[in-house]
Amino acid sequence: MSPMKTNIKALAVSVSIVVSLIFAIALAAEVPGPPATDLKLAPDLSFSDDSSPNFPIAGKNLSDGSIAGDHATVIFFGTANCWNTAREAERLVQVYPQYKDKIRFVVVDLRKPSLAQQALIGRYYHGSIPTIAVIDRDGKVLYDRAGETASERGDASNLQKLLDSAR
Repeated sequence: MSPMKTNIKALAVSVSIVVSLIFAIALAAEVPGPPATDLKLAPDLSFSDDSSPNFPIAGKNLSDGSIAGDHATVIFFGTANCWNTAREAERLVQVYPQYKDKIRFVVVDLRKPSLAQQALIGRYYHGSIPTIAVIDRDGKVLYDRAGETASERGDASNLQKLLDSAR
């Protein structure tokens, strides 16, 4: 093998190790309290078909991928062009004001995840949208399922009970 190929191979292995370390650090990081995200629904969402081109949740710090060390964390996984994701996003945004100071909200657009969120995808996302994972303050997974938390649009009672159990 030529010296250049050997150097490229060594560089690829080094990059792989660094990326793995970044993911491990992101998962292990205990970040105090929920960040201010100010979750809101994106404009022009459809709740009856898959025509909405925008990811259904807008807000600040949406690239966050950290699990809280002193609060429960809810992770929402979804994409644009999915009315089930839009309906569950509506529920999440509906309960957000009540829980924003008690629970960390992490929102993952599966088509554009941040580096920190990629570790969460590997650990909590299982291939169907929407998916919600709820982790209590001790790191125990309380809920990790795909699908909507209710069958009727606007019914956030099941999601609210789930978040109450996490506090």
